[in-house]
Amino acid sequence: MDKPNKKKQLNKYLQLTGIAFQMGITIYLGAYFGKKLDAHYQNSTRTFTIILTLVALLISIWSVLSQLKNINEKND
Repeated sequence: MDKPNKKKQLNKYLQLTGIAFQMGITIYLGAYFGKKLDAHYQNSTRTFTIILTLVALLISIWSVLSQLKNINEKND
């Protein structure tokens, strides 16, 4: 394996690691702001927490899929 391919492979792994952190942060922020809204409006059913966490999950999945598509297109 020559140096350019090794560097390309390492770059791909770094991008995938970054995607995982981005997904975690997005979901965390959705849950955090949902809890803040539930505390502000004094909801006992945690409605905002559930809704914002699910929205953050959908956004992060969409983001992961689009970034993976871009990574695959670069390598082809």
